[in-house]
Amino acid sequence: MKVKTNEIEAVVTRGAEELGIELPRGAGASFGTYYDFLEQRGEYVNLTAISGEEDVARLHFLDSLALLNVYEFHNKRVIDVGSGAGFPGVPIKLAEPSTDLALLDATGKRVEFLSELCTLLGINATCIHARAEELAREADMRESYDVATSRGVARLNVLCELCLPFVRVGGVFIAMKGVDSQEELAEAQYAIEELGAKPERCEDYEIPGADIVHRAVLIRKTSKTPEKYPRRFARIQRNPL
Repeated sequence: MKVKTNEIEAVVTRGAEELGIELPRGAGASFGTYYDFLEQRGEYVNLTAISGEEDVARLHFLDSLALLNVYEFHNKRVIDVGSGAGFPGVPIKLAEPSTDLALLDATGKRVEFLSELCTLLGINATCIHARAEELAREADMRESYDVATSRGVARLNVLCELCLPFVRVGGVFIAMKGVDSQEELAEAQYAIEELGAKPERCEDYEIPGADIVHRAVLIRKTSKTPEKYPRRFARIQRNPL
């Protein structure tokens, strides 16, 4: 197990350097611990289809860390919607400890995993078991975050309705997408405007050592989201904005 931990630490540390990101002392070892715990628990909790030191280090850890070049997370209040195995929220927290992080997932086993992971890594994060469309209607959660992130597989118009209600006016929603997402962005234009936001920019980035390019779509909150949103998920699915 220690060999894998050392390999993960080396890949993540080198990759972070290529991205121009300076990791805090001990963060590389924490990524090794993260990998080991993910490997132990991943199959039971059904967290990720990606396995192996190289692929996890690059396609999960470095992919998440790349967002630090897209937006300034220092001292930001961040909610990671549909966090699953903790991507991108936990890697961001490891690299930028000042982040006030909430990890949200609708599956109890995943939230249990996230809670145990945060304890193991010694990081302070709030792990929440709830549905995004329900939680965003609570007064202390609605429009209270500087940043919402999502690496979800849903279409962008659906993700916007689930994530933008959490974002304060002036904050951003960052959706992690592929470089072929231009059609999705055009499709989501009405939803973005209806929910009180506007597209700000798309930033493409290459994952070090993977020869893969991903895209971060930044959407800026410009006004309050109308009270009727988010709708019940069945309605969002049946009639997306």
